[in-house]
Amino acid sequence: MNDTAAAAQEREVLAQVPRRLFIDGAWAESSTGDTLQVQDPATNATIAVIADAGPDDGIRALDAAVAAQHSWAATPPRTRGEVLRGAWQLLQDRADELALLITLEMGKPLTEAHAEVTYGSEFLRWFGEEAVRVTGRYGTNPEGTGRALVTERPVGPCFFITPWNFPLAMATRKIAPALAAGCTVVLKPAELTPLTSLYLASVFEEAGLPPGVLNVITTSASAAVSAPIIADPRLRKLSFTGSTSVGVALLKQAADNVLRTSMELGGNAPFLVFEDADLDAAVHGAMVAKFRNIGQACTAANRFLVHVSIAEEFTARLVRHVRGLVPGRGTEPDTTIGPLIDARAVTKIGQLVEDAVARGGRVLHGGAALDRPGNFFAPTVLTDVPIEADIAREEIFGPVVSVIPFSSEAEAVASANATEYGLVGYAYTQDLERAQRLIETLETGMLGLNAGAVSNAAAPFGGVKQSGLGREGGREGIHEYLETKYVMTPDPFG
Repeated sequence: MNDTAAAAQEREVLAQVPRRLFIDGAWAESSTGDTLQVQDPATNATIAVIADAGPDDGIRALDAAVAAQHSWAATPPRTRGEVLRGAWQLLQDRADELALLITLEMGKPLTEAHAEVTYGSEFLRWFGEEAVRVTGRYGTNPEGTGRALVTERPVGPCFFITPWNFPLAMATRKIAPALAAGCTVVLKPAELTPLTSLYLASVFEEAGLPPGVLNVITTSASAAVSAPIIADPRLRKLSFTGSTSVGVALLKQAADNVLRTSMELGGNAPFLVFEDADLDAAVHGAMVAKFRNIGQACTAANRFLVHVSIAEEFTARLVRHVRGLVPGRGTEPDTTIGPLIDARAVTKIGQLVEDAVARGGRVLHGGAALDRPGNFFAPTVLTDVPIEADIAREEIFGPVVSVIPFSSEAEAVASANATEYGLVGYAYTQDLERAQRLIETLETGMLGLNAGAVSNAAAPFGGVKQSGLGREGGREGIHEYLETKYVMTPDPFG
């Protein structure tokens, strides 16, 4: 495809995205009249100008969700599931357009954007099937004096705050179980990547979702818009994906009304490679775990803990693969790694690398921002990184590998667990007994055992410690949006 045709295709896709707020089944202007510019991180060019909501718009969205709650909860589960299935089918039919939209506003290569469409839309299909499987129980109490009836009911109106790195998947992972359970939703997508959520709202509208069940408010004033919604006693559920610091602040706000909460927060994933590991598999897994989404994922491997006996060979093989990565705009066919989301991200990564080098780390490849338009940082491999370096303790959120050698399994596990985070870990070993020990000793909510990717709509996603509360996906995911009610009745036989 030539440049002119590619540009025309981009304009066509962007033209399909609504520019206004989606409230009570209608597309509305912001009450403030303000607008928000959305930029392509590969060029920093503005690609869309959309409505910028104020606090009053957030309350209007909540009003709509509250008004629709009773009727949506009373809608038959099969009907709710069919709406989700219909939205899934529409996303399949428009996968090419949606993948391009994700690439334009977030920057990831088109192949990865297509993978996100597949992954993100699967939550709609999965929870469409789970909608009809919400059950209760009935039985005699142990004393035989009565009968216990246990039912599960929707929590009620929900408020979702989603991040910019997976603009489709982070929205569907919350919306799908909520709708399946019978809850209504107000969604506030990230300021940097709001277009995918607006597109998704239009898909749900076409799939027949009733007015008010899903409302989408885009804003540059996240805190100001979110606070009144969270403080409103009609809201019953808050779910957030993002940094731990923001999550803690939201939990404090949610405490005032004792809201149900789900928090998918920061990570500092260890990637353990033992002396008996299949090195080819470990290097392949490392490339997936680190460089998918340009390293901008809470599941991205941060600390590469490699046994001292194989550290040099592992690092050499990894460097060869990293040198083969091609930075560029995600729409370009040769691109294998895109830009960071904004200039602040580039600055942060540069500071982490500089600190590691100042503490004795060595740059084997990359190590600096690229001199080109956009927000590009060279894919980087560091070795001899001391455990006290900032890059070994903080979430990197960028394309930087930090190799840290270890001498024993106990040392590796201790280093892996020496963090306030506990989202995911990765471990490569061919020793079955060691693998069993790692399953039990690594303090993470998820583990990739000889695997560099763990995410799946049918599996529970979430962490321990300061990586969050609750689970998204799997059979567990819908229960985050259900409350249990117990009814005691007398013995019918007297």
